[in-house]
Parts: sequence; structure tokens; C-alpha cells
Amino acid sequence: MKKPLLALTATAATVVALATPAAAAPTGDTNVTFTVATADLNIAVPAAVNLGSVFAGDNLTGELGSVTVTDQRAALSATWVSTVSASSFTTGGGTPEETITPNLVEYWSGGLTSSTGPGVFVPGQPTEADRVNLGVSRVAFSKTSGTGNNSASWAPDIRIQVPGTAVGGSYSGVITHSVA
Repeated sequence: MKKPLLALTATAATVVALATPAAAAPTGDTNVTFTVATADLNIAVPAAVNLGSVFAGDNLTGELGSVTVTDQRAALSATWVSTVSASSFTTGGGTPEETITPNLVEYWSGGLTSSTGPGVFVPGQPTEADRVNLGVSRVAFSKTSGTGNNSASWAPDIRIQVPGTAVGGSYSGVITHSVA
């Protein structure tokens, strides 16, 4: 019978050995990681605008509606430049008498109508006196400093100089805003 008592004593010693607490470390580090999500740099413009009517030889002025740049790149240097350009405005078959060229289209951005995020937002042409023709692409608005996500909106105007030789008709063209 001595054998079973010895086995029971060995088993009890093992249980006691397992129940002894381990020595605790004085500190413990947990490495934590996460990602700040990023998105794109986008621009939103009105799909269409009707400026009304004008006689040949006169100027037609109108607002294009709100243009908004949304920058969700979460960049350390969150700067961008928005440019604007124009196509020819045509009617009928697009003959010279049925075409108003981009150099007869003038643009001014006006000031900032709303913004979010830190930084400096700069209008390309703050007032009508600063207007530029769209015979070439022009800077419409820019953000020259700041970090993180941001947005800016403005409400640009255009003035179209209709030649005295223009024929009657419904003219259409495209004003293109881009951002980079």
C-alpha cells in the first residue's frame, strides 16, 4: 500500500507547484496601431446654367453657381490649385458666325463663400475688375498652406462678349473647373 500513498503525495506536490503564482513584471507595453483614412481631392460644379439672352454686339454676365473643392487626403501639406477653362460657344453648324471663342469669355472667381479646415485660401480673381479671359486656362482658386482635410467654395461669374456678327440661336459651351 505504500505505493499508492507515494503516488498521491507526488500528485499533491505537482498541484501545489502549479498553484504557486509567477513573479509579475513591473510594467508592460502594448503596441497600438491604427490608420487615419484618406480619400481624394475632388471638385463639384453645377451641371448646367442658363444665362438668359443677349443681343449680338452686347455683353452677357451671369453667375455659374457654387464651385466646391473637397480635399480628404489628410495631407501634411494640404495645398491645391483649381483651374478654369472654356470651350467655344456654338450654335447651328458652328461656322465662324455661329461661334463665340473662349477669348471672348471672361471669368472671375469672387471671394470665398465657405471653407473648412486650416490654411490660406486664395481667390484667383476676387472682383469683377480682376476678371480674365479664358483664351487660356487660368487659376480659379488655390489653397497655399495648411494641413489635413479641408474644403472651399466660391461662386464665380462669367461675362461673354457677343460679337456683332454673331447669328441668332441657342449657344452652348463648357466651362471646366479642375483641381490638382
